[in-house]
Amino acid sequence: MVRKTPLVDEAAGYDVGARLDAMEGEFGADILRRSAVWLTIKESRASFVIEHEGDRRDRIQRFAEAMEAYCGRLSDPLDQHALSDLQRAILGVSTIEPGLRQSPVFVGSRSLQHGAVVHYVCPHWDWLPGMLGGLRQFLLTTENVPSILRAAVASFGFVFLHPLADGNGRVSRFLVNDVLRRDGVVPEPFILPVSAAITSSAIRRAEYDRVLERYSRPLMEAYRDSVTFSRERSRYDDGIESDFEFSAYDLAGPTWRYPDLTPQVEYLMGILRHTLEHEMHEQATLQRAWYQTRSAIKDWLEGPDDHIDRIIRAIRQNGRISGKLIREFPVLQDADLASRLEQEVVTGFRDLDVHF
Repeated sequence: MVRKTPLVDEAAGYDVGARLDAMEGEFGADILRRSAVWLTIKESRASFVIEHEGDRRDRIQRFAEAMEAYCGRLSDPLDQHALSDLQRAILGVSTIEPGLRQSPVFVGSRSLQHGAVVHYVCPHWDWLPGMLGGLRQFLLTTENVPSILRAAVASFGFVFLHPLADGNGRVSRFLVNDVLRRDGVVPEPFILPVSAAITSSAIRRAEYDRVLERYSRPLMEAYRDSVTFSRERSRYDDGIESDFEFSAYDLAGPTWRYPDLTPQVEYLMGILRHTLEHEMHEQATLQRAWYQTRSAIKDWLEGPDDHIDRIIRAIRQNGRISGKLIREFPVLQDADLASRLEQEVVTGFRDLDVHF
């Protein structure tokens, strides 16, 4: 269920395509397409930060490749086989059996001092095929509904089902871009860095946690006494061993089957606006400054792009051409040439450094 509110109306009327067209007019198609590559990596890295795995470079690259390979291209992204393929692409080699979980799951934490802290109980594993079928049916029967609403329901509906043993958060944020591309709102090769917007500040990260709690907290307030942990761990068909038990699945069933996702639609509206009007705009501004500076330096010094980029990065980092850079590129011993290159970098990034 999504209720009609002023923010939901705003989401329904927000024109993502018009924002992309405006940026193409401002920066040009080439710069915007070049920035798309960096945005895909940025989205992948930020998605792992949300999962507290920000330093896992191999998995970051793998998720970026999965976004490119699968976004908008699966005939049915919520099909069990498609989800298994997507999960494998994201996780790589894993001890987790791919596909729908067949075991109880809760979202929370464990510590030696406090034991298990349960923030959210996920629906019974036997219900997952039917619940995913309901989410698929929603997408099939709402093709005339504004895409931001569809993307929010698909993404948050998926993460609240938590149908996989691992990778649920990443798949849920993948679904935002998948729905927007499938609906023709965001064309290839663009990936909207929604995870980057979520992690762009401590305030936005807290807002993400709060919008999840808007759904999970009422459930836990009603059924916290139904959560127990047994002395022995049980092994389930998906290979998961767990001591977690929940005795109120049937009573809590309507909460999972008929969620009110109005707050989540409103939240995604704000995130997409920030993504398009700040994250993507800043990346395109950086790309334009970089390519213009590279071109200006090549008026004074010839070399492959990776050499010129190395010089630009070093000057931006140090504010000058260092002895280390001169040892790497002896041609920079020419003081007049070095001064000219330093000035080109300062000039090229002056406006960017003021506004970022």
